[in-house]
Order: sequence, then structure tokens, then C-alpha cells
Amino acid sequence: MALFSLLSLFSCKGYDNLSVEAFRQKLSDDGTVQLLDVRTPAEYAEGRIPGALNIDWKADGFVAAAQATLDPNRPVLVYCRSGRRSAEAAEALTKVGFRVSNLLGGMLAWQEASMPVTTYEVERFCTPGGAPVEIWLIQHASLAIAYKGLSIQVDPVVKLGKTIDYAADFPSADYVLVTHEHGDHFDKEALAILGGFVVTNARCAEMLGRGTVLENGQSATFTEDRATGSRELFTVEALPAYNTTEGHLQFHPKGRDNGYILNLDGLRIYIAGDTEDIPEMAEIKDIDIAFLPCNQPYTMTPEQCINAAKVVNPKVLIPYHFGQTDISGLPAALPGIDVRLRQMQ
Repeated sequence: MALFSLLSLFSCKGYDNLSVEAFRQKLSDDGTVQLLDVRTPAEYAEGRIPGALNIDWKADGFVAAAQATLDPNRPVLVYCRSGRRSAEAAEALTKVGFRVSNLLGGMLAWQEASMPVTTYEVERFCTPGGAPVEIWLIQHASLAIAYKGLSIQVDPVVKLGKTIDYAADFPSADYVLVTHEHGDHFDKEALAILGGFVVTNARCAEMLGRGTVLENGQSATFTEDRATGSRELFTVEALPAYNTTEGHLQFHPKGRDNGYILNLDGLRIYIAGDTEDIPEMAEIKDIDIAFLPCNQPYTMTPEQCINAAKVVNPKVLIPYHFGQTDISGLPAALPGIDVRLRQMQ
């Protein structure tokens, strides 16, 4: 009877408590999970599990914020410093219909087990087939995309505002996309560290001495075995990226630089590169995630970025390359788009 009562008590919680290994396994194997850090923003900034969103359990309106941010049809993995706050949060989320698992021991147990911790923000998505995709927001225009065991780097730069230790954080790349020759996008030191198969424009390939060139409008399909063409991994399409404002045309002349659309098993990611809201954007369709730059005189004003977003109409917009430009008004101006303001100065 005592055992039955104890089991009933645990089942009434409505959420699971997972060990570090079980938590890691679920995070790795299930591409639909949503990872939630319920610590304070200051704790979150000091280091977090890669891919975690942050909603402070102690802040007013926690449940409402979670309901506005999380998909109730997808499982939630939750953690805090020691597991106490996350257990309370898990119980609250369960009561409003979420399926929740809590990390026993929290970040303390996770770090003690030498599990990965990052200060980079990481966005997690799923392909239509359910494969997980992580996009690491490194800095400015530098992204890292993890998909089916592949590392795809975009415009990697070692020193820009802060120094990125690629050798430690991203020891190698399978593929690297470079949009154009400017120093905040093209860095021979980073490319030497990462290695990998480089896709770029003609000018960067010439400067680097290697790389596959894609001109505006060209595309390529990459497979597991390039020699036999077996098992498609992803496709990449090169798009125009250029200035249109008089007096700025010299920064990014038409026909030289690239933006890219990555197609990962049906998940379409538009990485615009350095561009203004050009007419060719009207031809871009079915974008799931868009990275649009926003800093004049080199790329777009906030007004141009809003116009570009309305034309491209992605499901998710992550403004990047924005320097000191005030982008705080973008979410209100784009009510039909999930606008995510992240640290991408």
C-alpha cells in the first residue's frame, strides 16, 4: 500500500524527471522537442544548453509567455540551476496541457557530467520529415548550421567585435558558404581552421585559391557521396545581393555578391547576405527562416527590412548584421511573421 501511494504521488506530477543522460538522449533523438531554460536572463547569458529558449520562471506571466512561445503539440524539456525551479515550472506547464520532462539536478548536474554548454544563442527547427536543425547565431553575419551530422558554416570570421575560437567551438566544417569578400564575411584564417567544401562567389574563390563558384541564379545539390551522387544532403541556391540606393552602389555592386537559399529536406533557409530590398526578392517563395541584414549605408534601413520581409514572407525572421541600427520596431511592423530579435550585431 505504501509503495502504491508513493507511485501515485509521482504520477500525479504529470511530468517526467530525467537523468542527465536520459535528458541528453531525448534532446538528441527527438527533433520535435522544445528546450526551455527557466533561469534568470543573467544566468542564461553566462552559459546554457545549446538550443535553449529562456523564460524566467520567477518573472510575472511565465505561463502566458510559455503559451505564446511554445508549441503545445511538441514535448518540452525544461531545466534550471539545480532542478527545483524547473520542477515547479514543469508542473505549471503540465497543468495547461504541455508534455514536460524536467532535468534532475539542473545545470549543475549537466556541467558535472561534462555536457555541452554554450554562450551562443541557438535556434532549433525541424525539417518536414522531422529531422532536427540547429542554427548557431555566432556573431554579426556568422552562422553555424547543424543538420544530420553535418556542420555548415556561413561567413565565418575569427575576429569581429569578439574573437571566435573556431578550433575549440567548431573544430571543422563539412561545408562553408561565403557571401562576398568584405572582411566581416570573408576570413582566410577562419576558413583555414574549418576546412570543408567552400561555396562562394567568383571573387572570393579567386582570393582564397579554392572553392566552388555559384553565380547569381545558379544552384548546386550536395550528396553523401559526391562521386556517385548517392543520398541527397541539401541544395543551395545563389541569389543576388546588392545595393540600390544612390551613393551606396559601390559597397555591393549588382552581380558580384551572393545571398543563399539552403534547402534541408524541405526546410528552406534564406540567408540574404549584404543587400537592400531588391526586386528579385519577389521571386523568393516558401521560406521558413530568413536572415535579413539591417544597417545602412551598407545594407537595409529598418523600413527596407520591413518591406523585404513582407515580400519574402518567411515564417520566421531573424534580423542580422544590424550594428547599431535600432530594429526594435520590426516585430510590431510584421504581425504575421515570427520575428526573433537576437544578438547578431
